[in-house]
Amino acid sequence: MPLKIIEDATCTFCGCLCDDIQLKVDGHRIVEAENACPLGQAWFLAPQPADVPACLIDGQPAALEEGIRLAAEILTTARYPLIYGLSDTTCEAQRVAVGIADRIGGSVDTTTSISGGSAGMTLDGVGDVTATLGEILHRGDLIFFWGTDPAESHPRHFTRYSLTPKGIWTPRGREDRTCVVIDVRETETARAADLFLQIDAGKDFEALWTLRALANGLDLDSEQVERETGVAMAAWQELMDRMKQAHYGAILFGTDLSMPGGAVSALVRDMNEHTRFVSRPMRGGGNVAGADNVLTWRTGYPFGVNLSRGYPRFNPGEYTAADLLRRGEADAALIVASDPMDNFPEAAREHLASIPSIAIDSRPTATTRQATVAFRVATYGINVAGSVYRTDDVPLPLRPAVASPLPSDLEILREIERLFGELL
Repeated sequence: MPLKIIEDATCTFCGCLCDDIQLKVDGHRIVEAENACPLGQAWFLAPQPADVPACLIDGQPAALEEGIRLAAEILTTARYPLIYGLSDTTCEAQRVAVGIADRIGGSVDTTTSISGGSAGMTLDGVGDVTATLGEILHRGDLIFFWGTDPAESHPRHFTRYSLTPKGIWTPRGREDRTCVVIDVRETETARAADLFLQIDAGKDFEALWTLRALANGLDLDSEQVERETGVAMAAWQELMDRMKQAHYGAILFGTDLSMPGGAVSALVRDMNEHTRFVSRPMRGGGNVAGADNVLTWRTGYPFGVNLSRGYPRFNPGEYTAADLLRRGEADAALIVASDPMDNFPEAAREHLASIPSIAIDSRPTATTRQATVAFRVATYGINVAGSVYRTDDVPLPLRPAVASPLPSDLEILREIERLFGELL
């Protein structure tokens, strides 16, 4: 049997969502993923699960229909249910999950709340000057990587979007761009930079405010600046001179940097008094941006939304998943394509383990292992079609390569929602 070729497949491993992958399929197995980075190769070429039960109840194999009914009963009898995750699934499944939260009057939250929540609040508090990766490719001549290491986390970012590709106004590619890296340690990305500033740990806010002051022509105490940031005042001034001379600057920042809230956006806003500047977060999971977009369509807010009163309320710290669990308020949980048992605070993990929970994922995790009902589902982008959002909020289609004997998470969620008509 000849190999089947899938053109322009989309890799959902990271937020880059590279959509130029050519897959070669032999029967029910992907044997080659041309253009994919090492992370994408591992994603596409991983063995497909065989003879895996689609449903576990209390760790034991069970009929899919039995698990779906039990999941629906858990959610409809809960007084304060929580829906969380949604970062590694399609927008179609995310939309149904938000609908479930609305139907049962629960709280719904995405992984943004623990990795970039402050950045998600920036639009309301400060505003945001942003752009697509395509615009940065064609126009950007000063590229910042602040608190992020795309050489490790997004291997094709340099060659596809930011540093080396030739653009309309950057026809020589890398020669037309200056790369600046600001981080607390020397990374692989830092070694590729034209300028690297190593700041002290936890001093991103002070560094950003130093640049804001210089952008606005304020006098600063050189000794205090070096003491607060770990970098000499002369280096900051040299950097600001470069920033003002740039035609188009872009600050690409990691999720850890979002902790200072709107500091990055405030700096970008100031720089637009001198030249054109934009910023973009470097998101991790494949469809984190999609989760935030879908939740915003449906509720007006990107994460941490409570629907118990019949209308959406947004209050990070009160309605975000880790906080609800840490305080022991949620009495049932639906976890979709996420693993809070691996990365939540201990108090939140302990409470999650003590309440009835439903976990839906394409791989076994600590969360699926402790769930009351666990569903093993097909992998989006490999087995399942749908829509996803790139890290710059550009929507892309998925072209699945191989079929799976497992159901999709969209099918599971739709069946759970359908049973609400009988149980509510």
